[in-house]
Amino acid sequence: MADLTTTDATGLSAMFRSGDVSAGEIAEAHLRRIEETEPRLHAFVTIMKEEAMAQASALDAARARGETLGPLAGVPVAVKDVLAVRGHATTCGSRILENFHPPYDATCVARLRAAGAVIVGKTNMDEFAMGSSTEHSAFGPTRNPWDLERVPGGSSGGSAAAVASRQVPLALGTDTGGSIRQPAAFSGTVGLKPTYGRVSRFGLVAFASSLDQAGPLCRSVRDAALCLWVMAGPDARDMTAADVPHDGVLKESALAALRIGVPEEFFGDGLDGDISDSVTRCIAAMKDAGAHIRPVSIPSLRFAIATYYIVATAEASSNLARYDGVRYGLRESGGGALAGMYDATRGAGFGAEVKRRIMLGTYVLSAGYHDAYYLKAMQARGVIRRELESALAQCDILVAPTTPTTAFRLGEKLDDPLAMYLADIYTVTANLAGLPAVSIPCGFSREGLPIGCQIMGRHFDEATILSAGAALEASLGVMDHAPALAVDRSSSSS
Repeated sequence: MADLTTTDATGLSAMFRSGDVSAGEIAEAHLRRIEETEPRLHAFVTIMKEEAMAQASALDAARARGETLGPLAGVPVAVKDVLAVRGHATTCGSRILENFHPPYDATCVARLRAAGAVIVGKTNMDEFAMGSSTEHSAFGPTRNPWDLERVPGGSSGGSAAAVASRQVPLALGTDTGGSIRQPAAFSGTVGLKPTYGRVSRFGLVAFASSLDQAGPLCRSVRDAALCLWVMAGPDARDMTAADVPHDGVLKESALAALRIGVPEEFFGDGLDGDISDSVTRCIAAMKDAGAHIRPVSIPSLRFAIATYYIVATAEASSNLARYDGVRYGLRESGGGALAGMYDATRGAGFGAEVKRRIMLGTYVLSAGYHDAYYLKAMQARGVIRRELESALAQCDILVAPTTPTTAFRLGEKLDDPLAMYLADIYTVTANLAGLPAVSIPCGFSREGLPIGCQIMGRHFDEATILSAGAALEASLGVMDHAPALAVDRSSSSS
């Protein structure tokens, strides 16, 4: 049988439902692939081999009984370790939650299970989703399958590396300021950040509650559309989850007569030349397919990083106050006094980047500086949102680079937090405005590293950005390429 790890999620599910292959064979092939590559990648923090095989066996039995099978039946899925999976450690990449085992699934995980997905493990991440490289994990960094000396991006770097290396065809990530799209660009995968409120956040351990959104990393746009269709919808346990229909259908001839805005500020100083050339070629390809291209301006982009890091750190300082050693997670005695226990627990449990952001967030919320920083940031957030909405009133979608550079080397930016933060300069705007955005692989640098093209759309209009992305994906043929690590499969075929 051909190597099952080369097929995308939609294809695998179709093969299983038609009877061409069993769920057990699919699961075995991918678990074997994980076993072969994990020593080099470290994409996972937990591998759920026994449970995955049990899920696969149950699906095979259900098919044999003639039961109706879900749209993701038999598909191996990895879950970022910031999303709750019942009975399995949900660490958020932090020592402070190393022994936390939630008694429930996150809503998006539960919906994947109901659709027949086989959960194979939890993926590595920057601690509490704070980082752009997956180097801030308490359990060690993840490596990029395209170059093991480079980062896979972050904070969903483990999920991106797992998909790029063919360990799984589909993985869940979360995106607070680009944490799905940036690693997707660095790893040559598709990464979708849905509209804020499209997917329930119940069971997503909060970093910044007004920005966080769960979404898929996968190997094709059709997989992203299918996964979103499965996960989307209202949830009584999350008042921000919207009841807005989404059918997951991709439109044919999606680029014909589409109005595409190109924000000039995304092509300024600091953008790598190879990335500029690749995205420009994408725009030209869209024009050749019948799209109408027009320049637009987002002047407030220059304020986006500062605005994002004030809002995000302020919300983080509030959300992380719950980790005090009293209710769950790590507890250090600190000499017996309550304040001492708080200090000792947080001192031992939190890493340097998390502490940095808690301190920044506490500072901008403090009585003397609230109006000067947090209030101004919220006002700037409103300006950014209005400018993006104004641009999208003239256009159907916006097309721009996902990142200013390709994947950087491990350790290259660890001592320069500001340089690390700037890796998100093109992605934070969608989060601040709550807009949907997808990163599509669009080419390679002269060093052979993947490049991502970002497509942003109107609120709850994922159908348009995904349809445009699918058309672009088909015309570019970039997804036919795979990292050397992914094609070294001497024993991974079934």
